Amino acid sequence: MSAAAIFLVVNFFIGLCFSAVFAVVSIYSRWRSVALLFSAGLFIASLTMLSELGVAYAENPTPWAMAAYGTVLAGLVLLHWGVSVLYDRPFPKWFAIGVFLAGMAAYLVVLDLPRSWWGYGFVYQGPYALVTLSAAGNVFMSKRRTAMDRALATVLVVSGGHFLVKATLAAVMGPGSTASAYVSTNYAVVSQSITAVLIVAVGLMLLAVLTLDIMAVERGRAEHDSLSGLANRRGFEVAVKREINRPGERHHAVILCDLDHFKSINDTYGHHVGDMVISAFGTMIAAQVADDAIIGRIGGEEFAVFLPETSPAMAVVVAETLRIGARTMIVSGLPGGSVVTASFGVAALPTKGNLETALRAADVALYSAKRGGRDCVHRARELAA
Repeated sequence: MSAAAIFLVVNFFIGLCFSAVFAVVSIYSRWRSVALLFSAGLFIASLTMLSELGVAYAENPTPWAMAAYGTVLAGLVLLHWGVSVLYDRPFPKWFAIGVFLAGMAAYLVVLDLPRSWWGYGFVYQGPYALVTLSAAGNVFMSKRRTAMDRALATVLVVSGGHFLVKATLAAVMGPGSTASAYVSTNYAVVSQSITAVLIVAVGLMLLAVLTLDIMAVERGRAEHDSLSGLANRRGFEVAVKREINRPGERHHAVILCDLDHFKSINDTYGHHVGDMVISAFGTMIAAQVADDAIIGRIGGEEFAVFLPETSPAMAVVVAETLRIGARTMIVSGLPGGSVVTASFGVAALPTKGNLETALRAADVALYSAKRGGRDCVHRARELAA
């Protein structure tokens, strides 16, 4: 078996392994259709390696040669499709079909051209290059601008450009006098070795993009409270610390809220109604505060609101608005005329201040409100002056 044939076998298994990995990733990623497109594209493209062996050793190489060309093109179209969906770029199905048919038409033109002609490789490799470079263009034109996205676009540009490089090498080194002779040429060894490197590079970059997305989703779940739709304590603290570490002299405020007599609501009407109260309260807070506020459910019936660049006096006004909002909530599980109340504690958070300290101060004010009769707003001692 020639060196090129060995590379064909190796590349086939590389493509097969990446296809299997993306099939597994599709189970866990929210981009399930994208991962499946990548898996299908790599699987189909890997079949070209077996087709090339058929070209070299079968008695009738023509159908194998057509399969070799078509599987690569179909695989690239599917990868382009997946990239387009991932980066929210248009790629209608009819366009995918049209690109594939146009590429196959170009291949049929190549069949009638002498393989020794210098332009043979460019006609042959041109559709591959166009599809891959178009995928790179979709990444560059998308709204996503992370370092990983730029790296993927760069790898796709290199991958698209390599088809033109191979066309040049074919003109210089010769692709073989016949399709069957290709596997025995030095050009085939160089071509398949480059292909091996780029399969790994593109596969790893696509896998990295989807893996980072999975990690981001899982991180979001870890910082999200599904019942209220707000951040949980961890998510709240992460978001607030990110905000207070921004440059500039800025003073903030925090509000702690606690639903009054919540245990009696659960005991009287059941935990399902208690969950409805929690959800309604979280929705009310989100509707009443400014868009730049950070809201979290940090305990069973306890909520926190961070108000960036807000004075203590204004924070008290916001807390009073929330107190009134709680009283006017309508929760379907509660009998008519039922009123839900909440108590509030307000504290300042100075520039580069400590969030934990501010939360403790607000907590003291909150329990002062509880002891003072509930359904009221109390300020931390340093704000009372």
